[in-house]
Amino acid sequence: MTKHVLVPLDGSDPSWTAFDHALDQHAGDRISVLNVVDPAEGVYPGPEGGYYDGTVFDHAFERGETLCEQARDRLEERGEHAETILETAVETGRPARTIIQYAEEHDVDHVVLGSHGRKGVSRVLLGSVAETVARRAPVPVTIVR
Repeated sequence: MTKHVLVPLDGSDPSWTAFDHALDQHAGDRISVLNVVDPAEGVYPGPEGGYYDGTVFDHAFERGETLCEQARDRLEERGEHAETILETAVETGRPARTIIQYAEEHDVDHVVLGSHGRKGVSRVLLGSVAETVARRAPVPVTIVR
């Protein structure tokens, strides 16, 4: 039975490591690459409530589409995974919440994601998408570093 594996991809080294891990461990399965664009992209605080630069958001969305194309190219370069089905998506939302929602709505069986490995204050201040997904996802999660 073919599994459906979700790999959130943000372009960082850990996310590419997670993608490679998914290709190695789930060859022949259905792999969905998801890039999440935070709606706060392009929002800048200011003295009068701030402002919004739509071009920044547009660039972030285009970058997500480019990352999805790069994932497809990376799969094709590997050659031995011809039977692997690769789907791509760019969604807008808060990263952890959007990843979990995507997994629920698209019958995902497993999530594989990269972690930056932050600890201490930086993890508390920046949050941990990987930790949140691992705690709240309705399916098994593999965190790769």
